[in-house]
Amino acid sequence: MHRRNFVSALAAAAPLLAQEEYKQGPDSFRQEGVPKGAITAHKWTSKIFPGTVRDYWIYVPAQINSRNPAPVMIFQDGGGMVQEDGAGYKVPVVLDNLIHKKDIPPLIAIFINPGVLPAANANAQPRFNRSLEYDGLGDRYARFLIEEILPEIARTHNLSKDPDHYALAGSSSGAIAAFNAAWSRPDQFRRVLSFIGSFVNLRGAQILPSLIRKFEPKPLRVFLQDGSNDNDIYGGSWWIANQDMARSLEWSGYESKFVKGTEAHNSKHGSAILPDALRWLWKDFPKPVARPVNTSDRHYLNTALIPGKDWELVGSGYRFTEGPAVDKTGQVFFTDIPNNRIHKISLDGKVTVFKEDTGATNGLMFGADGRLYGCQNGRKQIVAWTMDGAETVLAKDVQSNDLCLNAKGEIWCTDPENKRVWFLDTKGNKKVVHEGIERPNGVLLSTDQSLLMVNDSRGKWVWSFSVNADGSLTNGQPFHRLETPEENSASGADGMTIDTEGHLYVASRIGLQICDQAGRVVAILNKPHAGSLSNVVFGGPDLSTLYVTAGDRVYKREIKRKGVYSWAPVKPPMPRL
Repeated sequence: MHRRNFVSALAAAAPLLAQEEYKQGPDSFRQEGVPKGAITAHKWTSKIFPGTVRDYWIYVPAQINSRNPAPVMIFQDGGGMVQEDGAGYKVPVVLDNLIHKKDIPPLIAIFINPGVLPAANANAQPRFNRSLEYDGLGDRYARFLIEEILPEIARTHNLSKDPDHYALAGSSSGAIAAFNAAWSRPDQFRRVLSFIGSFVNLRGAQILPSLIRKFEPKPLRVFLQDGSNDNDIYGGSWWIANQDMARSLEWSGYESKFVKGTEAHNSKHGSAILPDALRWLWKDFPKPVARPVNTSDRHYLNTALIPGKDWELVGSGYRFTEGPAVDKTGQVFFTDIPNNRIHKISLDGKVTVFKEDTGATNGLMFGADGRLYGCQNGRKQIVAWTMDGAETVLAKDVQSNDLCLNAKGEIWCTDPENKRVWFLDTKGNKKVVHEGIERPNGVLLSTDQSLLMVNDSRGKWVWSFSVNADGSLTNGQPFHRLETPEENSASGADGMTIDTEGHLYVASRIGLQICDQAGRVVAILNKPHAGSLSNVVFGGPDLSTLYVTAGDRVYKREIKRKGVYSWAPVKPPMPRL
């Protein structure tokens, strides 16, 4: 053989020579004396994925006690997973054997197929939803399970309400669907089983490893499997992507396990290790899944968060909270816009009404003179209140949403509807200093007050401008790059605050995003509940407690960082570039 042909033939054969042989063990076959669980078939028409229909199956083990709320495990691509013959996963057989051995708890399994929009007529094709539902990010698929499937099954079965009792599993795109649903809603799902997961750029999942590193760790237990001969196509390398996922989970402190093999994009390896994977996933049940502990000294969260300190509810029952501002003592004031009220949170945590009939005031900030300044957008005014509630109108005919002040008492405010940023001097003169940001929302000065930052709630940027002596803005750049939700390209960026090191905290749809001075998102704090955040401020006597407004509630969280008063600018340290 010619040398070149020999080398080519050897290279082509190398992956085959390297492959291991995987065989299913006894737990994947029917065993004498093992009770067989009951499986029933069902159909579902979805509203969250409009018009789609799908098959699903419910497995109930013989050992189930209907008086006790049952743990739940959901298998994506359920039609293949529920089959007992052939070389597939044979999940019902494995469940029967492991439950009989008491290796896993008696659980109800749901095997669910992706949706299909039926064909319009005999000459048309159906629309297949598998990639849409499985390969993308966001919480839509999780909501489908939580809001449609689980309530339907709970009508006839006693399902647990404990998120530690819920597991998700899948193979290939079904695996990314499983991980993403748990990642999006850890308040509902805590355990993930992934075989040959498609964590590549089919619909943006390649970003997950970096999000795992940025987000405050979530209480998840994750099992990954992949083979070195997995797909390597236009969307990326499955093998490299799974290694990246595994490394990010490990670096971020998650309880995770990655079983490496040599197989291609098939079920040979996964089905062989399924029993052991399930044992690991449900180990120590009913002990809760541990919250990850990150030990990396390079992780921003370790320099900011206090172990054991989480979000605490300050108040609830409002209609829509916004505009938190801190006074000289550390007390925090916030607005309830639809109710036309401003509330005060005293240092002892008590919440009282500071002002009624506020004219739909939104953004607030205290000035050096001790007055509370506000965007009274219902009356198209910028106003200030003394602590006895006396109101002074500073400017009229100004649409506004949020505002900030410098040490001199000069004001900048955003006008989202007209895509403007306004400037008001201390004499009440006003002028537009910038136009063109799609929806300017939060506005804030840097710690040294040399830069003005304005975020765009319809985009992914926080703009940075030089502040001139006359209040005008120059050198504008889309500077801080925010992470955006999958559902659209809008970050939902809203209120902002800043710490003494120059790190910017941005309330957004996906959480509280923290940017370093160089404009990079270095960490994302989890939202205290499923809704969006509207604003944030540092409060408390030493400005080391974050307060966030979130829908009808207000939360606080003590951290290691400290905020900055608008009347006491400080020069931040040189950033890490």
